[in-house]
Amino acid sequence: MSDQQERIMRLFIEEAKEHLDTLENGLVDLKSTMKDPESVQEMFRAAHSVKGGAAMLGLDSIKTTSHRLEDCFKVLKDGPVKQVDQTAESLFLKGVDTLKDLLARLEGPFGLRNEEGEKLVQEVMPVFAQLETHLKNLAAGKVPAAAAVARGAGAAQTAGGVPANFAAEVMVLLKEMLQGFKQKESAASREQLAAVCVRLYKLGGKIETWQNLVKIARGAIVNPKNSYKVLAPLIIKELKEAGDLVQGGKVKTIAPSKNLLLLAASPKTVEASAPATAAPPASKEVALPADPKAVVKLLLKTFNKKQLSEIAKLLVHAIKSSK
Repeated sequence: MSDQQERIMRLFIEEAKEHLDTLENGLVDLKSTMKDPESVQEMFRAAHSVKGGAAMLGLDSIKTTSHRLEDCFKVLKDGPVKQVDQTAESLFLKGVDTLKDLLARLEGPFGLRNEEGEKLVQEVMPVFAQLETHLKNLAAGKVPAAAAVARGAGAAQTAGGVPANFAAEVMVLLKEMLQGFKQKESAASREQLAAVCVRLYKLGGKIETWQNLVKIARGAIVNPKNSYKVLAPLIIKELKEAGDLVQGGKVKTIAPSKNLLLLAASPKTVEASAPATAAPPASKEVALPADPKAVVKLLLKTFNKKQLSEIAKLLVHAIKSSK
């Protein structure tokens, strides 16, 4: 690309990131967002803006994905849908996740290859079709997910003694956390956010995967190097999705993302910043043995499969970077 084209592309990427933040913040608690028509209109405009920019630059996969998101937000904006449920929120977030993935690849060193973009678009199209059908059912007064939610509540009770309305209670605390993230960054506000994490931790009963995720999120929050702008959408989204998994009895699939692990990767800073009381049990430091086979055994004993996969990716990335 010429220098001018590169500047235009960089400007599009930066603006698209801001629009994605708008979408994620609105979707974190879509039920509350629906009460404010201007917020729904803002999400519609965000998807429309990404679509327009992508069309101008010939980024077909990003244009198609944002166009389908725009169509679904138009149903909320203009249609008779008065209330939404967790199914709608989750399907919307899957669409936004695909858009984020496409944008991340575009920004990466190799750019967004056409075949990659097309593959991601094909994978997410059924999600949009399901979302449109679900929104129509909601508009018609049908709630097809009600039975599934009830079954999920029962599964969550047996998974670790958590409340039957676990996901709803998580959302109450996440709303409080979102307000905390809107405050000025300071040691005091980080302590308030960390205190919300303590309550989330206790809410999880004996579910280790949930509690581990909350501990990692708390570690990222109390690290003063991490800005609220970066922390808020990532942490709230991951905790919300994990809450839904607990509600559905899928606790074994809960694992922190690579980005969250990186934000919480400074244990000394975390320890120094953490409040002295009412904190979840801190992770113990583990001394790694010199024998590689012994290290493998220790890792297998300490982490689950998904966490090990993330660790492996980070190691590969670190080795490549050191060359």
